Amino acid sequence: MPTYTAPGVYVEEIPSSQKVLASAPTAVAAFVGFTERAPQDDPLDPDGLAPRLVTSWTQYEALYGGFVEGAILPLSVYGFFLNGGAMAYIVRIPNAEPSGEPARLSLPATDRSLGLPLAIESVEPDANITVVVETLETEDEDGPAPFSITIVDAGEVVESYDDLTIGGPRDAATVINKTSTKVKVELKLEKDVDLSSQLEVLKPGAYSLEKAAPVATPVSGRKFAGSETARSGINGLAIAEDVTIVAVPDLITAATKADGSLDLGLWKAVQTALIAHCELHANRVAILDAPPGLSPQQVKEWRSESAQYDSAFAALYYPWIKVENPTGTNGNSEILVPPSGHVAGLWARTDETRGVWKAPANDTLRGVLDVERSITQNEQGILNPIGINAIRPFGTRGIRVWGARTLASDTDWQYINVRRLFNMIESTILEGTQWAVFEPNDVALWEGVKRTLNAYLRGLWSAGALFGASPDQAFFVNCDATTNPPESIDAGRLVVEVGIAPVKPAEFVIFRISQNKQIAS
Repeated sequence: MPTYTAPGVYVEEIPSSQKVLASAPTAVAAFVGFTERAPQDDPLDPDGLAPRLVTSWTQYEALYGGFVEGAILPLSVYGFFLNGGAMAYIVRIPNAEPSGEPARLSLPATDRSLGLPLAIESVEPDANITVVVETLETEDEDGPAPFSITIVDAGEVVESYDDLTIGGPRDAATVINKTSTKVKVELKLEKDVDLSSQLEVLKPGAYSLEKAAPVATPVSGRKFAGSETARSGINGLAIAEDVTIVAVPDLITAATKADGSLDLGLWKAVQTALIAHCELHANRVAILDAPPGLSPQQVKEWRSESAQYDSAFAALYYPWIKVENPTGTNGNSEILVPPSGHVAGLWARTDETRGVWKAPANDTLRGVLDVERSITQNEQGILNPIGINAIRPFGTRGIRVWGARTLASDTDWQYINVRRLFNMIESTILEGTQWAVFEPNDVALWEGVKRTLNAYLRGLWSAGALFGASPDQAFFVNCDATTNPPESIDAGRLVVEVGIAPVKPAEFVIFRISQNKQIAS
């Protein structure tokens, strides 16, 4: 408290006991899977395994490359942005290792008839080496001019050889092989080739030694799960605190065996790890893909007898969808992909246009040509009760998501929008009330917290997020001597009770129609 010693006018700022809460973001997705290449933007993460935020397909391409055969993640990320998504974290799973072979290159000649005079091979396997060839000026007009070769390793000049020739006392292969620790050189020209008419032999320029193609390696469920400490895999998303939607679209790539069958054990292991991650970080929900190629009866049996998931933090979609094949492999213009990426974009679009409290269903999926299998109303009748959300074509109304359930057996949490609404409110309160920590735990603090939460929840009720004809029916906030008795205050605790009535979707719209017969008066 300030001390006043001299007469005068004093102005003091008094902090308000009511703060304004802004809703936490709800449409930040994360995709875990395979990419064309690793990003090179972080020297502390040379393998590009840590989560990277991208806000457009163009930015994704700049970091991870584009569409590539054997990777579903690029197609899913493209579908996410196409359907209305705006922010996504990418977690790359390495599915190949260096070949272990030397990098090789044949240097071209200025005269095409001479072919490729020098073959260069790195001493170390998978080396990142560039060879720079320069022609040197000379007053001797007989025969080709000498040249220099500079060896650049990972962007740094490590060796340089001047005044080289093809043959003679400064023969390039002889000189370089005698001292170089980086490359080996072999002369490919015939010994009796006459070079006297040549002004220069090697074509000047910078040439990168070509590495052998990486060797594909099997990817285990443990590699998908990753490590929070190493910032890799699903668990590496712990550092991306604003993520609210998580998908692993590349399960099909990893789970396909050599004979073409699916390893459903791996499928379940990865999805179980994903669900566990979302339950641990309770502000996010997993979008799961059903295995491809299953009939409605088969996917019901897989869900009930094999997968046996029970979680309010996961939603399952069936069947797979057909999209344009951007790589055109095998002459196919269409390709089947898991729906999780496109559905994540639909969730983001619904959050933006209607709010997270609106069920992300009865809306079209953009960029979808067809579904893997059309299902009927009766077939969906066996899927919807067990939390399998159908994707169905409706003729001129397009291909629509026709389900909005989680995988929870607890009916309090059976709808996606209810779970995500609570996630948003909980994250908002957690972040927006940090100011109350270490404040005097008295009536002034209690009233300030109540005013802050009441104002925020009243705004949600006005927007249609909460059910009730009045704010009193929609929510309550209790923070007084009842919730904070002396023993609680002595323990340093401030207890606030918040109750909300979420809106739930009209999943079954029923019209009861009867004949209205005329009765004689």
